Amino acid sequence: MFIGFGYDRHPLVEGRKLVLAGVEIDSPVGSLGHSDGDVLSHAIIDALLGASCLGDIGTWFPETKEYKDANSLNLLKETVKMLEEKGFSVVNVDATVVVSIVKLSPYREKIVKNLKDALKTTHVNVKFKSGNTLGFEGEGKGISACAVCLVEEKKCTKST
Repeated sequence: MFIGFGYDRHPLVEGRKLVLAGVEIDSPVGSLGHSDGDVLSHAIIDALLGASCLGDIGTWFPETKEYKDANSLNLLKETVKMLEEKGFSVVNVDATVVVSIVKLSPYREKIVKNLKDALKTTHVNVKFKSGNTLGFEGEGKGISACAVCLVEEKKCTKST
């Protein structure tokens, strides 16, 4: 079994959607990013890639025309498929999102469902924090997420 950690942060700006794990959040501002700016999916992708020693999100999904405005939940699904091809499966994910401008708890159920489906595991937990007026998250200028995961390497057994 292997542990991974991921982190992402983006500024919040007018004229963009705020998306977390494929769920559009009702917000006056959205996350500025090359893709859809989904910090939660990005942090989880980095955690999975780290646990399996496959680099980082920029290695696999660079800021190129191909990934401009990409759906990050789909990138997460691609990452899980890549891990499966390398012989890994996701055991669990625990993540925290920090943002002060919007209350996220009403979206928790849909966010967790999307992540469980994408990660192919039932062990997913997501927490939300306000930033307590500190940092760019607490001041309403940005959003961040961190995630930890556990992945398991599938063992092949030879039959005799």
